[in-house]
Amino acid sequence: MILILTQADDVHADAAEAELGRRDARWLRFDPAQVPTRASIAVHFADGRVRRTLHHDGGEVDLDEVSAVWFRRPGRPVPPAHLTGYLADFVAGESATFVGDAWETLDVLAVPAPRPVVQRAQYKLRQLQLAAQLGFELPETVAGNHPDAVLDLFNAHGGHLISKQVGLNRLGGGLVRYTEPVRHRDLVHVEGIRQCPVIVQSYVPKRLELRVTVVGERVYAAAIDSQHAHHTRYDWRRYDDKNSRMRPWDLPGDVAARCVELTRRLGLRYGAIDLVLTPDDRYVFLEINPSGQYLWVEDATGLPITAAIVDLLMSATATATTGGNS
Repeated sequence: MILILTQADDVHADAAEAELGRRDARWLRFDPAQVPTRASIAVHFADGRVRRTLHHDGGEVDLDEVSAVWFRRPGRPVPPAHLTGYLADFVAGESATFVGDAWETLDVLAVPAPRPVVQRAQYKLRQLQLAAQLGFELPETVAGNHPDAVLDLFNAHGGHLISKQVGLNRLGGGLVRYTEPVRHRDLVHVEGIRQCPVIVQSYVPKRLELRVTVVGERVYAAAIDSQHAHHTRYDWRRYDDKNSRMRPWDLPGDVAARCVELTRRLGLRYGAIDLVLTPDDRYVFLEINPSGQYLWVEDATGLPITAAIVDLLMSATATATTGGNS
């Protein structure tokens, strides 16, 4: 049985479930946010063995039947409504810790990886370091909260810089901070960097931007014509269907191999990698998202990413059936 951990409104999981249904596979979709208010999990140790059960929707599921876990978009446990303040925070925190610990006892294939591995793989500086070791070209980068280092980089590149946030934190109201150019007028506030670390990089001229989705050993690359629209020029996440066309792209073999190896070295079985193709045909690495969205790429290009993910999840069942290790 495949365990899909995600929220109710996840179209990626919907697509995967449809594919699993076509293959007559067994799966369970569950949102950890239901613990402890609408669901319960019991982990029982006795006589050197462990038994795990999930109780939800009026039924009981034997989690020992799970062969693979897909950490898609699991929600964070929500405390009972009658609890407030520090008690609510305590219950939510304890529930989140317990649920995460329970998944760690499942010695099965995990996509993209066990949660601690995913959290570590999200560190952008570590990504850059590994990418450089593998031979990827990188933009010259300064990260931190030291204004002079940013000024030095600004002067070295004639003011052609971009800035982006260090982590995945959101601003008030859930707003996302996109990648932005650094303007001369921004230097008036450069001392503000001391208050919050930032990543600043030399601007890389773009012919195309590439979204490379790695699923196991498979590589699916899509080219984004981000330079046709001004609002996507610095960050294609402001994606515009009309002006930012997308199409499948054939990566050179060595670049594709680096993408797979970077994903592997980060401990991942899945990764969404952002590259830039420069006007003189150089491939420049930007970052990798261990849980990046992909359905929009599949819908725009026809690349069979959902099928590849289902193949990966079902491979654990096939291996177990033939007597191997998952």
